[in-house]
Amino acid sequence: MTKQKRGKYRKAVFIVVYSIKRDKVDYLLLKRKLHWKGWEFPKGGIEKNETFILAVKREIKEETGLKALKIKKFNEKGKYRYKKKYADRKGFMGQEYILFSAEIKESHNKKIKLDKKEHSAYKWLPYNKALKLLKWKNQKKCLRKVDKSLNIKQI
Repeated sequence: MTKQKRGKYRKAVFIVVYSIKRDKVDYLLLKRKLHWKGWEFPKGGIEKNETFILAVKREIKEETGLKALKIKKFNEKGKYRYKKKYADRKGFMGQEYILFSAEIKESHNKKIKLDKKEHSAYKWLPYNKALKLLKWKNQKKCLRKVDKSLNIKQI
């Protein structure tokens, strides 16, 4: 029996959310509490008959209450297996994602509305601090790729 027959990967989006103010970039990290604990980007599965862009907009809204100004799709894909089976992920052994970035208006700080079921806190951080908080290699790779694409000199 092949791996594919034992379970499949849930299609998902990873979204590196950022804000630019006076040529300074801050990235949004959410503190995960559902399924595992640690810092991450907004992310989520694609719903039936949903496009990737609509999934990006929906996930940002659901997880933060924010609205994206600019959304960019990256040529970055990956997949990871879940450490265990989850009741809300029946039939899935992991997720396969496509990377997106989303710019948020710089007056973002007062508008975050966390999905308390999934996340317990949030932070807006410059690149180096955000990179240090991320646990997984795929998260770090995605942040590097988005940061490099913005091409803004950090001081």
